[in-house]
Amino acid sequence: MSATVRVFEERDTDAVVALWNAVGLTRPWNDPRKDIARKLTVQPELFLVAEDDDRIVGSVMAGYDGHRGWLYYLASDPLRRGEGIARDLVAGAEERLIAMGCPKVQLMVRPDNIAARGFYESLGYEPFDIWSTGKRLIAD
Repeated sequence: MSATVRVFEERDTDAVVALWNAVGLTRPWNDPRKDIARKLTVQPELFLVAEDDDRIVGSVMAGYDGHRGWLYYLASDPLRRGEGIARDLVAGAEERLIAMGCPKVQLMVRPDNIAARGFYESLGYEPFDIWSTGKRLIAD
């Protein structure tokens, strides 16, 4: 069976959070439900899920700030890896970004996540040797 990529709906929240927990995307300092609530106020059409037989099997959040696009929270069900779910989600996000006029998309991968790095390289993403930093403005 193949999954269908569609825009996230609020009823998907529990399943998406469970998926993110299952694949290790959540961190103690980021409340995933707050991340979802925030995303639903800014470009909610760029929050996609993959659904198969009424079950969420993947997700990706994208954003566009007028300069470049970003991908976040790409996840696929560990039992469904290799079926192209993540690839389809990235393609869906890229299509929507292109339709908005986005010329470039970037993402961040933790240095020890070799599998993710290889996956993105297979999609044509080029690794950069840069320093990335951030600052929390609102505590979860």
